[in-house]
Amino acid sequence: MKKIITLISDSYKYSMWRQYPGKTEYITSYIEARGYDTKLFTRTPDVVFIGLDWFIQDYLQTPITHDDIDYAKKLIHAHGEPFIEDGWRRIVNEHSGYLPLKIEALPEGSITRPGIPLVQVTNTDPKCWWLTTFIETALLRAIWYPTTVATLSRECKVVIDSFLAITGDQSLLPFKLHDFGARGVSSHESAMIGGAAHLVNFMGTDTFEAVTYLYDKYGEVYGFSIPASEHSTITSWGRDHEVQAFENMIDVFDKPNGLVACVSDSYNIYEACRELWGTKLKDKVLSMKGGLVVRPDSGDPLQVTLDVIEILGEKFGYTVNDKGFRVLNPKVRIIQGDGVNLVSITRILRNYAEHGWSADNIAFGMGAALLQNLNRDSLKFAMKANEAVIEGVAIDVYKDPITDHGKHSKKGKQGVYRNAFGELEAWPVHQVTSNIENLLEVRYRDGAWLRPAKFTEIRERAKV
Repeated sequence: MKKIITLISDSYKYSMWRQYPGKTEYITSYIEARGYDTKLFTRTPDVVFIGLDWFIQDYLQTPITHDDIDYAKKLIHAHGEPFIEDGWRRIVNEHSGYLPLKIEALPEGSITRPGIPLVQVTNTDPKCWWLTTFIETALLRAIWYPTTVATLSRECKVVIDSFLAITGDQSLLPFKLHDFGARGVSSHESAMIGGAAHLVNFMGTDTFEAVTYLYDKYGEVYGFSIPASEHSTITSWGRDHEVQAFENMIDVFDKPNGLVACVSDSYNIYEACRELWGTKLKDKVLSMKGGLVVRPDSGDPLQVTLDVIEILGEKFGYTVNDKGFRVLNPKVRIIQGDGVNLVSITRILRNYAEHGWSADNIAFGMGAALLQNLNRDSLKFAMKANEAVIEGVAIDVYKDPITDHGKHSKKGKQGVYRNAFGELEAWPVHQVTSNIENLLEVRYRDGAWLRPAKFTEIRERAKV
């Protein structure tokens, strides 16, 4: 399928150019997270803005051509919609195929609260007044998905960090939440983009597509993993030879300062921890150059993770850190990858603390709950027009449904400003009379990609 912007929109968008008032010259629209889903987030989340740079690089740096327009015209007419052929031809002839738009946005990785505009778009050619809202489908999707994943990932990070601060070592935080979500998403593209958004906050991932996506964009590897077993590689040895399967993991993959993860619940997680790892293979584990990560993968996560650490503590021993919490022998750790979400992470770490165990002992693998079990309404994302210029006169544009005032939209072209308390606020720019800095930066104009961020800068802005 051709990856051209003329084809990436809702069907009804192709008729919108005929719906605006006559002599419309400019339309401005903004994107914001209007709120949050209380079933997904346990508090008002800090929204992590991400995705615009990736969209610009993937979709707005390649000019459209007359051949692209011919192709789109044929399909759209066959689909039953009108097509503004003159407008698209103008973009090729007058703008060398680049979209005549100005896109303003907060810096990538910025932390905001719901209700703050993240992006604002205006057409720069008055003959292309229709372009601002035409691009909504592609641009909104490019923002809401990675921003929601990054926001959820960061909320998990806040929780884990809080328990590390109380019970353990906060320097361990970057590898405490591992992305297991690749197989649980709807597409290769979702794995790349969602997985990359998670890596804004953490450094561990098994979504390798995200690693390649970021490497293509930034030229560095930003996500890391370790050798790990799955049930097929253990059960293929047969139940009577599970201990040999475990031993093989150490023999093949042990290395200095490395970790080896082994799923251990194929038959009996308690027997595996007590009799196999903790008795038959105990000396081998203690003599590893690196360390072992035991993975339970079934049952009630709250109870199983506690049972497993108690058994491993009994078998391998532990120390008590300076905060008064128990830390397993450094050769042994746990990763929980089943039933993991923001709520279960909180419950497991609280349960550990209540039983005297440090959060140092456990990491988490989060799958579909991280990359798939969310949607545009998780942060109530929307892109809405807020200003129209008709015959040179700027008009505030907004909606305020009497049946749902939560869907009201902002009037007038917006600016984002930092108040005296360091918090972000949004105001129509025509109402701001002081010299306070507008944090919405021009990031794209007429084909030029402006102020692209480095991934290290994004991580720095989003850090906990």
